[in-house]
Amino acid sequence: MNRRSKYLTFIVATVSALLSCGKNFNKNEIFQSEAFALYGDRVVQGSFEAKAISPTELVSNYKSLYYDTLSPRINFKFSINGKDNELPSGIYHSVVVLPEETGEKIVSVKFGKPYKDETSIPPRTYLAPGTKVKIKLDLTEIFAAFEKEGFYTNFNGLKIYEEDFNRVYVAGNIKPLLWDFDNLVNHPELEMKDHDGDHIYEITLTFNHSNRKSNQNTWKLTRDISSFPIYSSPYPLLDALHNMAIEELLEKVQGDSTLQLKKKGSTNNWNHVNYSIILSLAAIAPELAKKNLMQQIHDGQLAQSEGTGGAYPISTDRALWVIAAWEVYKVTGDISWLKNCYRIAKNIVEEDRLLVFDANSGLMHGESSFLNQREQSYPKWMQPTDIYESMAISTNAIHYGALSSLSAMARQMSKNKEGSKYKIWADSLKTNINRHLWIDDKSRYAQYLYGSVNKLPSERSDALGNALAILFNVADVERQKVLVENMPILPFGAACIYPQTTFIPTYQNNAIWPFVQSYVAMAAAKVYNEQSALASLAAIYRAAAMYLTNKANFRADNGNYEPTLANEDGALSSLAGNLGLIYQVFFGFQFEPDGLRLRPYIPKKLRGERKLTGFKYRNASLDITLSGYGNVITSIKLDDDELKEAFLPGNIKGKHKLTIVLGDNQIPQGKIHTTPNYFAIDMPALRYDNGKLKWRIVEDAVNYKVLKNGRVQTLIDQNEININQNEFAEYQIIAVDSAGVESFASAPYTVYSPEAAQIIEIESFGKISKEKKVKGYSGKGFIDLALPANDSLTFIVNVADTGLYAIDFRYANGNGDIGTGEACALASLESVKQSLGGVVFPQRGGGEWSDWGFSNKVIARLNKGEQPLKLIVPSNDAANVKRIHKRSAFIDYIRVIKTK
Repeated sequence: MNRRSKYLTFIVATVSALLSCGKNFNKNEIFQSEAFALYGDRVVQGSFEAKAISPTELVSNYKSLYYDTLSPRINFKFSINGKDNELPSGIYHSVVVLPEETGEKIVSVKFGKPYKDETSIPPRTYLAPGTKVKIKLDLTEIFAAFEKEGFYTNFNGLKIYEEDFNRVYVAGNIKPLLWDFDNLVNHPELEMKDHDGDHIYEITLTFNHSNRKSNQNTWKLTRDISSFPIYSSPYPLLDALHNMAIEELLEKVQGDSTLQLKKKGSTNNWNHVNYSIILSLAAIAPELAKKNLMQQIHDGQLAQSEGTGGAYPISTDRALWVIAAWEVYKVTGDISWLKNCYRIAKNIVEEDRLLVFDANSGLMHGESSFLNQREQSYPKWMQPTDIYESMAISTNAIHYGALSSLSAMARQMSKNKEGSKYKIWADSLKTNINRHLWIDDKSRYAQYLYGSVNKLPSERSDALGNALAILFNVADVERQKVLVENMPILPFGAACIYPQTTFIPTYQNNAIWPFVQSYVAMAAAKVYNEQSALASLAAIYRAAAMYLTNKANFRADNGNYEPTLANEDGALSSLAGNLGLIYQVFFGFQFEPDGLRLRPYIPKKLRGERKLTGFKYRNASLDITLSGYGNVITSIKLDDDELKEAFLPGNIKGKHKLTIVLGDNQIPQGKIHTTPNYFAIDMPALRYDNGKLKWRIVEDAVNYKVLKNGRVQTLIDQNEININQNEFAEYQIIAVDSAGVESFASAPYTVYSPEAAQIIEIESFGKISKEKKVKGYSGKGFIDLALPANDSLTFIVNVADTGLYAIDFRYANGNGDIGTGEACALASLESVKQSLGGVVFPQRGGGEWSDWGFSNKVIARLNKGEQPLKLIVPSNDAANVKRIHKRSAFIDYIRVIKTK
């Protein structure tokens, strides 16, 4: 055999070996749960299979069976003004429509009187396509109450005034109905109408609509993605999913280089943009990231994404912007960007310190980050003021990350004194997160602290919050490992919250969001927990491959993408997370102010050579080859030169080849906490009756924890307790099921002796509003915070005894519905000597100016005698904070209660 023949034989043998190797990679199982299995070229879930034909083509036979298996029983409730104000939690109306029933079914219901259709449903009987139901709602009793008293009192004692009565909606469990009360106002198709003025409201609905879109079964790359890095590996499925994510990113970029978000003009998605920048957009599209970060700035101020009660400061995770902006600087080294961002970031942090910082705990107030759909992650009794008072692990981790980033920004610009101040704040916050939010017997952080004067931890798992605590180094090294090992992993992935809440629809509750799963994957990779990392990677890849798009979310109970309250194809944060797995996990990119550090991590089951071609870093273009598995680099070469460390300086220029070889070191797989999905039971609702607290028996509860002032007093199997009303005390009850899983705690029932409280009519200290239509206030009137004369109100509290006092304000805010807008009014409360804390007056319902409630409570030590206190609307003079837009709220009176 001549030399040429030998050479050709060698080439053929080599190619055959490589092809064989690739085939073996694809045949080998990468991950398997009880629900699905992931291979190098496909995902298998029962009879469903998604497969990569090539890096540019995917096929899937996945089909949602939701519409084929709908129950004939339709559950529903009514809503006045878009609130859950008709029936107690867990009680609703129901109607059964069997397939043999033809024509339109009519059901008549009285508001507040549960209606249950007792029709028996045979096995394997489902709701027929195109089922029509006319619902007739009798509101005559409500209008009779309006005529007699001017208001209607609902089941829990809340008054609905005639002046505030606006619209009537129907909510329910089957599309087009939904259980999302806070967003019913955004669904005019669910509004009921009184056509003839007889106070009978009607609506006709079509269920299981027959004009459903058929499932797409193929994805093919159609766009030119060559301006982005090209990724290749022995795993065609992962290559194709990378390319699909890049294509979906391009589809979101508009002509002005801004991202087209789900709702035009909405701020709902801003934090999804920021999360996406941290995941991967800063690395591969830094100019796009810059543009979209600055889109969030108006007059030098950063707005909070829309959230509960009118956004900031009920929702306070806007500080994520600071972390994203710092990430962009580390990628680009753009000093002008840094200077501009530093000024904005300082405003954010200083404003938060004034209005969000809780001096008693050293934590930051505010809603859980991303979990900003009130009832999805909080007990139903919690109003926006209660959510402000809560202190969440996710939001506090973000504040710590923002403070650390701001401190690093300052040091980068040689502002060492300012940098030291923010580092001290960061270190203190980190200490207090670990002191107040860590739960020893769960080996994870509490979801949040909640309650009233006395806070208690929600022991449910917040996947994003715990992942951020790892990635931002809130947890120390040992806790990071323990956190990953104890994170609940369900058959389809890590649920946003665990366990789930009953009677709440799927959106964040009972849901897996791929971008959250990406942060969980990065946290697992950080501690080199192979089992957990593979479970997260597989969860993301299964969903994207089966659906042939990066969906925003999917159900935790069955892995389906419907029904959820809202969903989206090509969701920005999901595709960014998919890309981030490659850049941050496999190649281990860690951007630093002075360069790019590489800490690659390849689980053994994903071993093999992978390439990233045309990766642009500052003034360089890199072609990177990574081979082997593990986390130990045995060789790293830039072009032909061996590097002393896995670090590229920020001043690198030109085109280079980077070759990295891992040592195939076997890392202990690490533990993983796999668990079935689980729903906690409903929480009790308390009522007072003749010296006793009583509650309705909770279904499936075996006993009840009795809490007094945030501490467990006893465990009982009865549904009532005796209480003493001559002391200050907050009582809460937690229902416990047979598995020992707890419900949320009930709303606090507060008792105190009459002499412990005083009411101060605020109209004596400010300009009285001339609004005539408002009802339900006390005294001679109320004041409007929007009036310039009420920018600063000084009032006197007559303190009988030195001690701790809870101070709050009775107020109304009808500027918007609870779940939308940005009209939460705010102020700060000060004594002669110091700031006592922020006071918030969230939205309570669009146009509902007679709906009165209480602000958050400020806890302060007051000395005996006359104590002047001042309520101040923030201005330029407050901690160098730029003036906040004037937001109106009516204040009726001040309430001061001695707690100790």
